[in-house]
Amino acid sequence: MSFPMERMRRLRRTPALRRWVAETRLSRHSLVQPLFITEGSGVERPIPSLPGQSQLSFDRAAERARRVFDSGVPAVLLFGIPAEKDARGSSADDPDGVVAEAVRAIRRATPEMIIIGDVCLCEFTDHGHCGVLTDPDARGERTVDNDATLERLASEALVLAEAGCDVVAPSAMADGQVEAIRDALDMAGLEEVSILSYSAKYASSFYGPFREAAESEPAFGDRRAYQMDPSNAREALREAELDLEEGADIIMVKPGLPYLDVISRLRDELDAPIAAYHVSGEYAMLQAAAERGWIDGDRALYESLQCLHRAGAEILITYGAERAAALIDGGGPP
Repeated sequence: MSFPMERMRRLRRTPALRRWVAETRLSRHSLVQPLFITEGSGVERPIPSLPGQSQLSFDRAAERARRVFDSGVPAVLLFGIPAEKDARGSSADDPDGVVAEAVRAIRRATPEMIIIGDVCLCEFTDHGHCGVLTDPDARGERTVDNDATLERLASEALVLAEAGCDVVAPSAMADGQVEAIRDALDMAGLEEVSILSYSAKYASSFYGPFREAAESEPAFGDRRAYQMDPSNAREALREAELDLEEGADIIMVKPGLPYLDVISRLRDELDAPIAAYHVSGEYAMLQAAAERGWIDGDRALYESLQCLHRAGAEILITYGAERAAALIDGGGPP
């Protein structure tokens, strides 16, 4: 059936009409604000490449989380920056470690907050890779030891869950990580803790500001041997299906905007909640262009999140979560 052109334009005439017939409606209830937790107290260290974001000590993180919740954002995602690092990432599963301490502080300050703990070793290892490394081979090369890494990830997830996380989010892209974590949680009587798996985490060039913020740049090589190749989309479906079979409750695509096709494909094929991570490089580009007056930062942020949601993501992780909540409550950018 064809429609006269003027009929299409009639419903675009005013902001109220456009909102009235909108197919995609953002909700602040979908938003997640990442936080970077560092050692000490009273620490709030700005991150140059992520305007508006800081490395926070556990007490400041609790204060920030309260403000995030009061803005209408229901969830935070925590990343740790320990004072001491070693080859095994020993502080990742320290019950008194930097993230566990922050989880407890946030839970005391804001009991209603959804607290998500990232489960990976890259922020805790002195080599910056996402797992335990093998011994050098005949060529002197080292790779991530998958089985040894699974033990460390399961232990880290257990500590975060016991500290009070509602959700643990394995991001190491280790084969079998979801099953190992689900088994550990269930055996500890923590069946109610959910798993948000970074199922389709691409070896992307958009992670630079995050690596500065989390101090997790690899000391050698890169992560392409265990993160996904940006050329592949069908592989993302296989990864997500495996994670769901192993016990994941939510699957994630990271980065967000460059992989809208992947989000859409997963939404068409799978009946599970999907999260999209609007990553540090995406956010930093918008901020840099807005600071120079090249784009309207609010409109660009809002549009980016609309696109992620339209593609099929119910959960939107973004460094602009608080600003997005304010825009949503105001009916969108002017």
